[in-house]
Amino acid sequence: MTEKTALTPSTHTAPPAKFSHGVKKGNILQVAGQVGFLPAVEGQAPTPAGPTLREQTLQTFANVKAILEEGGASWDDVMIMRVYLTDVDHFAEMNAIYNEYFEEQGLTAPAAARTTVYVGLPAGLLIEIDALAVLG
Repeated sequence: MTEKTALTPSTHTAPPAKFSHGVKKGNILQVAGQVGFLPAVEGQAPTPAGPTLREQTLQTFANVKAILEEGGASWDDVMIMRVYLTDVDHFAEMNAIYNEYFEEQGLTAPAAARTTVYVGLPAGLLIEIDALAVLG
C-alpha cells in the first residue's frame, strides 16, 4: 500500500488544526484550500497579501504552487481547481486575473477543470483555492 505524505512548504506555517496543507499518496496530490497569506514569518500571525482581490488571488496562486512543487507537481499536473469567493461581484475580476496568470505560466497541458462557489471566509480574506493534481 502506498504511504500518505503530508506536505508543508517552508513558506507555510503549521496548519491551525489537524490537517495538512497538501497530501500526496502515490501519484495523487491534494492541495488543501489556500488563501492569500504572505509567506510565513516566524513568530508573526499570518498576514494577507493586501486588501484587493488581485493581491490575494496572486498570493493564493503562489501558495498553491508552493505545495504543488513540494510534492513534485506543477500546474500542468492539476486536474481540477476549486475557487471559493466571498463576493459574487468578484467573479468577473477573478476570471480576468485567473486567465492572465495562467497565460503567463505558459502551461503546456490543457487547462484544469474548475468549480467556483461562494462562501464565508475569515474577515479580510476574499478568496480560497484548492487543487487536485495527478503526477505522471
